[in-house]
Amino acid sequence: MPHLHLVIGPVGAGKSTFARQLSREHRAVRLTLDAWMARLFGRDERPVVGRLEWYVERRDRCLEQIWELTKELVDVGTNVVLEIGLIQRSERERFYAQVDEMGYGLTVYVLDAPRELRWERVQRRNEEKGNTFSMEVPPYFFELASNMWEPPDEDECFERDVRFTRGREV
Repeated sequence: MPHLHLVIGPVGAGKSTFARQLSREHRAVRLTLDAWMARLFGRDERPVVGRLEWYVERRDRCLEQIWELTKELVDVGTNVVLEIGLIQRSERERFYAQVDEMGYGLTVYVLDAPRELRWERVQRRNEEKGNTFSMEVPPYFFELASNMWEPPDEDECFERDVRFTRGREV
């Protein structure tokens, strides 16, 4: 039976590198929200006022389409690795309800690292624009997203197959 692998964690925790590795290990298609956002909306002008609302509306549209593609892939027997944000518990709860409704198997991988290390990684990624780069992460967005991060609590871990793992150290 095909399986879903959800990779979560704050910005700069090593999710993209880990998701690539996971994709190879499980012969899975990797779907990454940042890549979709960058490709579809990266060249668009962002509003000065209402920037967060602008982002959330587009993020939600991408997540809907990613979920439709995920269902098609799983239904034809393909494992899927999802790196789609879900940094808050309420977002994950909505996702879990969709997974449960479809009867899919799911493993959640949690990556984290100290905030200072994550910021160093983000700055380096912004400068180098290497294979895990999809869009520039400015300091205000790093801070906003870092402050919004809610790691899985005891209840979430009890209800799901949640695995805490280490990203790369540097």
